[in-house]
Amino acid sequence: MIPLHDENRTHLTPWISRIIVGICVAVFLWQLSLTGDAQELAVWRFGMVPAFLNGAATPHPDIGALWPPLTLITSAFLHGDVMHILGNMLYLWVFGDNVEDAMGHWRFVVFYVLCAIAAALSQMLVDPGATTPMIGASGAIAGVLAGYLLIFPRSRVVLGIPVIFMLIPVRLPAVLVIGFWIALQVFNVVDGGDEGVAWYAHIGGFAAGLVLTPLLKTGRHKLFGPAADFAPGPISRRAAMKIVRPAPASSPEGPAATSGFPDAGAPYRRRGPWG
Repeated sequence: MIPLHDENRTHLTPWISRIIVGICVAVFLWQLSLTGDAQELAVWRFGMVPAFLNGAATPHPDIGALWPPLTLITSAFLHGDVMHILGNMLYLWVFGDNVEDAMGHWRFVVFYVLCAIAAALSQMLVDPGATTPMIGASGAIAGVLAGYLLIFPRSRVVLGIPVIFMLIPVRLPAVLVIGFWIALQVFNVVDGGDEGVAWYAHIGGFAAGLVLTPLLKTGRHKLFGPAADFAPGPISRRAAMKIVRPAPASSPEGPAATSGFPDAGAPYRRRGPWG
């Protein structure tokens, strides 16, 4: 299932989410521009290596690795291939704008960075002796999914289900979409899924999002709010009728012309649209 968009409008322009997407794309293009062993060297230099972080091993001088604690953040901006970055950026694009709207720009920066750090630390704690670099924004985005789940669980998400060469759109509540994602992570941890995926980082980032969201969201957003909290509601029948039928003269909403219609200059039409 591919998330296409949600039906939750925002009040703020999601500048931070867009900037993060832009940085990740720019970094990935830089990775692609490297030749020979330089691509792999960049992953070793800026990726998070658990053994380097906890001091169990020392990076070779030729790597020129960063100060290991910095890689808790830099690793979240590197990606392994096209599908890796496309999947992460799509999820951030669909869900990040609403979480940023619920927190404000600068709180969202703090939230995203802390989720990225928590994700990397979770992977390190599970496998402290690992000497393989961990890269990707998945852990931080897992925190974004947790924030969305807590604030907008009943908002509708439009998913595309691939069928041959088509995407069939399906609307589902966010709680089902994100719930399926959580179940997938847990299943892979229990079943020992693909060793090339940092499943524990996903879980750690999600857990950080659950803890941080109540602390960083703004007061106007409630936890577990209804789907229509911040989306435009449907037009009522009474309001729709006002388009074609003005209030009568006796109505407290205002006088009407003798003929039953307002003056020619009033913003009403005698006929249609009917609905």
